[in-house]
Amino acid sequence: MKINMHEAGANLSKLGERVWHGERVVITKAGKPYLDLVPHKRELKPRRPGRFEGQIKLADDFNEEIKEVTSGFEGDE
Repeated sequence: MKINMHEAGANLSKLGERVWHGERVVITKAGKPYLDLVPHKRELKPRRPGRFEGQIKLADDFNEEIKEVTSGFEGDE
């Protein structure tokens, strides 16, 4: 949806609801795209390496090659 700056100011609450529900709104100035109205995304917390240490178990043969699988990718049938 495109809407001019003056109309956007008068209908900001309604536009905000539309954007929040997934609609794209472009605010125009002098008939040209000027602003995109987007919903606020909360900032993600930085990842912390090692927080699952000791909780994940891998089988002893986890890194073993399975010929039936790799030959299909490599064309060695």
